[in-house]
Amino acid sequence: MFNIKRLEIARKRRRYTYKALAEQAGIAPVTLSRVVNGKQLPEQETIDGLVRALGFPESFFVCDDLDEIDGSAVSFRSLSSMTARERDAALSAGSLAFEISDWLNDKYHLPNPDLLDLREEQDAESAARVLRQHWGLGERPIGNLIKILEAKGIRVFSLSETTKTIDAFSLWRNDEPFVFLNSFKSAERSRFDAAHELGHLVLHKHGGAGSGDRASRTADPRKAEIEADNFASAFLMPANDIQARLPNVRTLNKVIAEKSRWKVSAAALCVRLNRLGLISDWHYRTFNIQLNQRFRGEEPNSIEREKSELWTIVFEDLWRKRKSRASIAKELHIPEGELDNLVFGLTSDPTDGSDVGKRNQLRLVTSTD
Repeated sequence: MFNIKRLEIARKRRRYTYKALAEQAGIAPVTLSRVVNGKQLPEQETIDGLVRALGFPESFFVCDDLDEIDGSAVSFRSLSSMTARERDAALSAGSLAFEISDWLNDKYHLPNPDLLDLREEQDAESAARVLRQHWGLGERPIGNLIKILEAKGIRVFSLSETTKTIDAFSLWRNDEPFVFLNSFKSAERSRFDAAHELGHLVLHKHGGAGSGDRASRTADPRKAEIEADNFASAFLMPANDIQARLPNVRTLNKVIAEKSRWKVSAAALCVRLNRLGLISDWHYRTFNIQLNQRFRGEEPNSIEREKSELWTIVFEDLWRKRKSRASIAKELHIPEGELDNLVFGLTSDPTDGSDVGKRNQLRLVTSTD
């Protein structure tokens, strides 16, 4: 039976209106309308046109329903500048990621989630400190944040949306936490986005932000975003380490030279220094003006983009079994390009200097095949 809900996900993923899809598929708009509304079963010619237009295999449209993401359960920082089609495309990618995650859970023993519910913490700063202590990170800078998130049971996927209006989003699916990062952003921004979404997962439980002791502060999405930003800043740049390393900053060059220690952007480090009282408001404004004038939106001394260790291990195992990404995509009934878009990276550097992020920390122990 042709699955209309899957057709909707594929349509949103391709950002087609119904009119545009009908044109691309070479079918009459009234025919598509009748199919979508369940008034007519699609003939094979219609199915062929939809498959051709959407670039999804025919088998995709005859599988069971996908889990769809409720837009109210996630938060987007750039909601005011994001179009509905951009939002729907990102959420549809999330539904495909759920299928991939279920496939992984069936094939491998992944790390169990090890997060805390920090909704009752006094503020985001203290919440970041508590989670760092729980994970045994101390005050030292974090090496590869993606490795740590994966080691703590967070399912990390990428969003290749080629637009700056989509930052990242996260949510809980049953008891599994998910983070989606836009790989179009700079490496520093993507890393901060990952910490920001971690903040949402432990502080707001997406969809439950307006309940409990934090209701008065998180019912307003803007306040929740500020909290997540403050959490990310404190989590990546612990106050004690910043104060010990940069007690006296008077030039932007000093900020640029030191930012690589925490693998953050110069702008993010300036915010942190100002919030901790280590640079004045005047220095903060001056540094931001200089950043805009000298680098015009480019990040000075940019870091390498972080890679997924989980996917490195998975693909190494699959290669040993002579299985390709194409075979995985076929098994999942999705285009190979969609799988490529959603995996965060195919290689990783195990010598990134983070004891927490080593390969054995992931505990991806065996394949169930």
